[in-house]
Amino acid sequence: MEKPNEDNHLKRELGLLDGTMLVIGSMIGSGIFIVSSGIVQNVGSAGWLTFAWVISGIMTIIAAVSYGELSAMFPNAGGQYVYLKESYNKLIAFLYGWSFFAVIQTGTIAAVGVAFAKFAAYLYPPVGDENILFEIGSFKLNAAQIVSIITIIIITYINSRGVKNGKYIQTVLTITKIASLLGLIVFGLILAAKADIWDANWADAWNARSFNKDNSSWLPIGGTVLLSAIAASMVGSLFSSDAWNGVTFISGEIKNPKRNVGLSLFLGTLTVTVIYVLANIMYLAVMPLDAIAFAPAERVAVEASQYIFGNTGTYIIAIMIMISTFGCNNGLIMAGARVYYTMAKDGLFFKKAASLNSASVPGWGLWFQCLWASALCLTGKYGDLLDYVMIIVVIFYILTIAGIFILRKKLPDAERPYKAFGYPVLPAVYIVLAAVFCIMLLIDKPNTCGWGVLIMLTGIPVYYITKPKVN
Repeated sequence: MEKPNEDNHLKRELGLLDGTMLVIGSMIGSGIFIVSSGIVQNVGSAGWLTFAWVISGIMTIIAAVSYGELSAMFPNAGGQYVYLKESYNKLIAFLYGWSFFAVIQTGTIAAVGVAFAKFAAYLYPPVGDENILFEIGSFKLNAAQIVSIITIIIITYINSRGVKNGKYIQTVLTITKIASLLGLIVFGLILAAKADIWDANWADAWNARSFNKDNSSWLPIGGTVLLSAIAASMVGSLFSSDAWNGVTFISGEIKNPKRNVGLSLFLGTLTVTVIYVLANIMYLAVMPLDAIAFAPAERVAVEASQYIFGNTGTYIIAIMIMISTFGCNNGLIMAGARVYYTMAKDGLFFKKAASLNSASVPGWGLWFQCLWASALCLTGKYGDLLDYVMIIVVIFYILTIAGIFILRKKLPDAERPYKAFGYPVLPAVYIVLAAVFCIMLLIDKPNTCGWGVLIMLTGIPVYYITKPKVN
């Protein structure tokens, strides 16, 4: 039952640990266990594989510490949507919210749900995508899609019962997957690392090559082709490092948000970046490069566990990854509904999403998100969902970080409990690197990334059509 807004409000029940766990838990999902395979196929060397993860980590940390200034200035629910509205105008904020609902958050939730099903199928093949349950024309409904949707519905229901429920799940699952991932890294380096494999992988560390699927051969690459290959590779590593900003969406429920949101962002992104780089170092110490590139169904971590623990270990790692993806989607689902809540209060989303339920959470926003994310589970493969999502995500990161420069001039006397670290150099470095990434991605993958941008731009007429009704 919905309570009137004036009698209900978001409750500040999350501390620094909860915020940091949300950042880490939202970031560590499916990517680190899968995408290194595609990265090696794109760049074909240990050096460039490691480079893709390191540069993605650096960009993520720079973005996170830059967001700290914005989160301290505007410590309310809505996060990035609010920052864009204050920096620019309602149209830019609406385009973000439109893209967030249409592709960014819901697409990420769908991709992580698909990844959950991918590893569930390793344990129990009948729930895999090869088990077609229904077919009409070109549309095929498979068991993996059903599994993805069921997990999204379950997590949405849990979060609709109150922020504490989501908080406890997030903290427990995040600690579990950090311990498991660190265990995999440590055991891999101690039990299965081989000097001859390591030396062979690093023998031509910077001789880039790309795998040609048409004739099943490796081709040397360089120049702009290498730049395009790195950008394509970073779709996976940036996706794996994304969702760190989810804690800004729930600022209205964070204790002492002016301090804890920025600190959670820094601690969370730094922790995950270190873990990700170490995981890839472990892959390179345990497996030949080709084994990483051509891991069955791109399940790199499962393949690594085969080298480390044998057959039994592969089942353990699959369960660990299922826990990881479940916890990741919990963080994504918890955070996403707060953006729709803030948009609806501005008159830019379904009116129902502006109300809180009896558990003081935006129940309607949670279920709207659940419905659309479930629909996206039926539309695309994991890799396609990543392309759609990342091009738009990075465009809005660029705009948001550029907003720091705008707000320094627009509101020079505003209270800034925390200022962006390394300003103006580090934020400017991020903007340049991210802009190059977007340009190369549009050139290299126009079919998927181009459609992502088009979906974003369709929000412009939608805004002006609905504006007279909501303002």
